[in-house]
Amino acid sequence: MPTVYITAPPEAADALAETIVENRLAACVNQVETTSTYRWQGEIQRDEEVILLAKTTDDASDDLIARVQELHPYDVPCIERFDERDVLESFATWRADSVE
Repeated sequence: MPTVYITAPPEAADALAETIVENRLAACVNQVETTSTYRWQGEIQRDEEVILLAKTTDDASDDLIARVQELHPYDVPCIERFDERDVLESFATWRADSVE
C-alpha cells in the first residue's frame, strides 16, 4: 500500500487534502508544516510549505496523483509515491475500505 508525498503552499494544502479524501482517493492525509529550500530558475529559494502524506491504495494512487496535478498551484509540484512494506493489518484494512 502506498503513501503519496506531496508538498504544497500553505494556502492550498487544506483544499488539496480535503479534495483527495472527499474523492475517496486517500483514506487520510496528514499535514506537516515545513520550510523548503530549493533551486528554481537558477536561484536558491526558501518557502514555507506543507507536506501532505496521503494514505492510499495501489488501485487509487494513479488517480490521486493525476487529481493533485490538476489542482496543484505549482508548475512543477513535488509528488512522490512511497510503497510501504510493513503496515499494521488493521490500518491496511481501514485504508482499503476508505478508498474506492
